[in-house]
Amino acid sequence: MAYPMYEVDWSVLPPEQNRRFNPAFNIATIKQVVNEAIERVRMQTPTRLRDLIRQIRAARTAAEERSVVNKECAYIRSTFREEDSVWRCRNIAKLLYIHMLGYPAHFGQLECLKLIASPRFTDKRVGYLGAMLLLDERQDVHLLITNCLKNDLNSNTQFVVGLALCTLGAIASPEMARDLASEVERLIKSPNAYIKKKAALCAFRIIRRVPDLMEMFLPATRSLLTEKNHGVLITGVTLITEMCENSPDTLNHFKKESGQREIVPNLVRILKNLILAGYSPEHDVSGVSDPFLQVKILRLLRILGKNDAEASEAMNDILAQVATNTETSKNVGNTILYETVLSIMDIKSESSLRVLAINILGRFLLNNDKNIRYVALNTLLRTVHVDTSAVQRHRTTILECLKDPDVSIRRRAMELSFALINSQNIRAMMKELLLFLERSDPEFKAHCSSAMVLAAERYAPSSKWHLDTLFQVLLKAGNYLRDDTVSSTLQIVSAAPGERQAYAAMRLWSSLERSAVCADATEKQPLVQVAAWTIGEYGDMLVSEASNAISMVDDDGVDDFTRPSEEYVIDIYQKLLWSTQLSITTKEYLLLSLAKLSTRLTTKPSQDKIRVIIDTFGSHIHIELQQRGVELSQLYKQYAHLRPALLERMPPMEAGAPEHDAEPEHDKPPPEQDALLDLIIGSEPLSNGDMEHAPAPPTNNNSTTNDILDLLSGLDLSTPSVPTPTTAVSVTNNNMATPSLLLDGLFAPAQPPVQPQETVVRALERNGVLVELVAQRGGDTAALTMRARSSASTTITDFLFQAAVPRTFRLDMMSPSGTVLTPQGEITQLLKITNPSKTPLRLRIRVSYNIDGNPILEQAEVNNFPPDLFN
Repeated sequence: MAYPMYEVDWSVLPPEQNRRFNPAFNIATIKQVVNEAIERVRMQTPTRLRDLIRQIRAARTAAEERSVVNKECAYIRSTFREEDSVWRCRNIAKLLYIHMLGYPAHFGQLECLKLIASPRFTDKRVGYLGAMLLLDERQDVHLLITNCLKNDLNSNTQFVVGLALCTLGAIASPEMARDLASEVERLIKSPNAYIKKKAALCAFRIIRRVPDLMEMFLPATRSLLTEKNHGVLITGVTLITEMCENSPDTLNHFKKESGQREIVPNLVRILKNLILAGYSPEHDVSGVSDPFLQVKILRLLRILGKNDAEASEAMNDILAQVATNTETSKNVGNTILYETVLSIMDIKSESSLRVLAINILGRFLLNNDKNIRYVALNTLLRTVHVDTSAVQRHRTTILECLKDPDVSIRRRAMELSFALINSQNIRAMMKELLLFLERSDPEFKAHCSSAMVLAAERYAPSSKWHLDTLFQVLLKAGNYLRDDTVSSTLQIVSAAPGERQAYAAMRLWSSLERSAVCADATEKQPLVQVAAWTIGEYGDMLVSEASNAISMVDDDGVDDFTRPSEEYVIDIYQKLLWSTQLSITTKEYLLLSLAKLSTRLTTKPSQDKIRVIIDTFGSHIHIELQQRGVELSQLYKQYAHLRPALLERMPPMEAGAPEHDAEPEHDKPPPEQDALLDLIIGSEPLSNGDMEHAPAPPTNNNSTTNDILDLLSGLDLSTPSVPTPTTAVSVTNNNMATPSLLLDGLFAPAQPPVQPQETVVRALERNGVLVELVAQRGGDTAALTMRARSSASTTITDFLFQAAVPRTFRLDMMSPSGTVLTPQGEITQLLKITNPSKTPLRLRIRVSYNIDGNPILEQAEVNNFPPDLFN
């Protein structure tokens, strides 16, 4: 008798479902086979799956492919309308392939359920596969498949039970999981190893979907670690690991109630047998005995031994054996070593064992595989704060990774290099990092330069070295430098001794002259801004032969420095001011610096030339520069007697002062009530440098306040230099003067400066990470400083803070101070929010980071800002 052929190979069928070898092959079965044979002869034979694949791959265009798919889908729909189609299995297989190509195939869901209900194994296998791919969250469909799953979970055939368990783990909804959890718990205790491992993995998926069911599976897990079968062992360890990671109570249960005498020594015994076992063809992978099971056990030991001295003591010896006896010539050995290192660094291990773990990572850095090098750098970055001295031994290898062609390796090497900087190696590390900064990609320059400035400020061996390093960073980072770096550099220069200020003026003049001559000032605008401010303040030391800073320059190896003439300095300024490529902000620095130079330079031709340049800006096309040109020109006319006092040298800036104390604020005008305060503490308030339209007309006496802010910039009011009050005049763009009594009483003894009122808003606190927003009031624009702190015991990497505001607001986010949050460390980021409508602020934030390699994403909405934030 000839049997009909099926697409599925007969050899994979279980004996009880294989008609060729089924002893219960009775008359009813023969009748069914005859009827199917007659049906196959009568019906048109559908296209085979392999033929459909050939047709689709032969299509030359997307339209031709869609035509083939649509034609086949139409045929499949027509066959589904026939209740007892013998080709349903083949059609579902083709439909699954069409679904994998991205075409809609939802109309085959009920047909999959019909195949699942079929008594034949071949139909069940394709039906369950279709259910895993096609079923959605519709409750009616899930109710139908729940009944089928419950029946198959009680089947006498292990392969049918396995199919049901796989499908349940893949598509289980919370309701389905609760309905069938008891069946899965029963199958975990089955004597059949095949069913037991499938049930353990299904329980693993159910616990992830419904953590409340964890307690149900807890008693059944005790016997999984006593099995001899490696498949059952690995699934049991996986299930216990998931329970311990997601439930502290379960972790304590395995530590205490089950007893460390049981679970930890049991895991150690299994791992020791794997290491010392001889060659086993069934479990050998590249000469290593079952590396998958070893990795799972090491991960579970890491969880059990964390913050537990007794458990750590029990596993120290086996970790040392794994670290020393594992073959490193193959990738599987490196995988086991990596997990061993993580376990050693997480538990309370001995110091010698930690050194061994870091040395393993050091060997990884020498591997030719870039993936292994990246893993080593990433792990060292997470463990560098645990044993810094051991990581320092591999500093040379880490610095070599800065030259790696792979961008991810360079990024991790850069972050690790900054973590290794201390007061002993600051000079050597900065030398290497400066070379890296010079040749690095633009995406690295902002973060690298910012971190270098912070490291130099913390570990600088001398003030001269500190200044040299800052100038090198300004030169090599170019326009990628963060705004706060400019302000911090100005503060350091202003607080330096007189000879250091002269030295800074000379060094920066050389850089400014080179940029002007080489026409590359456009790419180095932060450097031009710092140089302009410094030369404007200390220009007399630059051109004066009496300055003693020339010996310092000689000590630095610059023997060919020659003092510039006053005319040459003004020519360089004029060339830069005439440049069409420099930003408005940079030209504001240069223009105010040139005005200050008029009181530093002594010759009358120089002062006349400066006056001509300033008068030229009185008709500049940009309203901000035009306003400054007009106001500064008045210092040569009606207020010539005030010019030397108004443009005096600024007093030293205090460290840690707000940003607008060190550099002009270009995003918003200062509040009127703080105008004189900003002058007293030495600020240079500027209006919006990016605004292309004229500001609104001033009203009342506020115009006087805003118009003379720049005229008073740099005035040292610490001592009363003028005995009588002076009447100031407000100058507008049409040269109409209005008298003002703003300066009346200005030269009285200075009052203690009042810091702007700040409000700290707690935005997010989870997983040991605290995110706060420090809100500072400021008219239409408010400044928010994000401060992220960590109380976790491990280092947090890839920290990213994101924020969003309603459409009526405008949000500008500065670059963060870093992406690695160390224990008890801090990351800051400045946000500027403009709110013309003065509506209450609502801020939605998103924080993402990695803890121990696990990505975490948190979201929150912050709406408890002060109601007068924009007043």
